[in-house]
Amino acid sequence: METVIQSNKECYVCGQTTNLHSHHVFFGSANRKLSEKYGMKVWLCGAHHNQSNAGVHFNRQLDLRLKMYAQRVFEKQHSREEFMQIFGRNYL
Repeated sequence: METVIQSNKECYVCGQTTNLHSHHVFFGSANRKLSEKYGMKVWLCGAHHNQSNAGVHFNRQLDLRLKMYAQRVFEKQHSREEFMQIFGRNYL
């Protein structure tokens, strides 16, 4: 998995290094492809991905936290306007 958000292969939330899943920060059919294209992905352990209520797919706060951080990373190389054109929304 190629990501611009993380340098180490570990759960973004807890640092676990086993049972890792690749998570597209911006998901849904079109945004999933855009996340892939721009490296807007993180490693998450099963519990923080989709195997518990703490997972990003069930925890709106964690989902928004990831989206906000990913947007900040994106904006280091691009503009906010470009982010909004590509992903359709400002999370900051």
